[in-house]
Amino acid sequence: MDSRLKYIEEIQMLVEEFKREQPEAYAARDKFNDMVYQDGALSTKIKRLMAMSTAIRIECPGCIVYQTKLAVEAGANKREVVEAASVASAMGGTSASSNFPIVVQTMKELGKW
Repeated sequence: MDSRLKYIEEIQMLVEEFKREQPEAYAARDKFNDMVYQDGALSTKIKRLMAMSTAIRIECPGCIVYQTKLAVEAGANKREVVEAASVASAMGGTSASSNFPIVVQTMKELGKW
């Protein structure tokens, strides 16, 4: 299995290339996203765990890797990641659970599993 973290780096480079085609629009979106994930009533860590759980539920592999990585960077530990992923499974059943290997591999690559 290829590296999930290298995969997300490649995606990010291509997304940045795409965003250069409409810089004003994507600058506004990036600013919005930055604001949404700041600490507020919910911590950045909780928001990233929520985003990871949503990514698992909607079955977006790149989103799962990205949000898992950012949740860990925000301080999430293995148990918190597993519990958040389990919420996705409770909501999405087997199809959501089929994305758990992406979470496990990402966590292993981050040295957190």
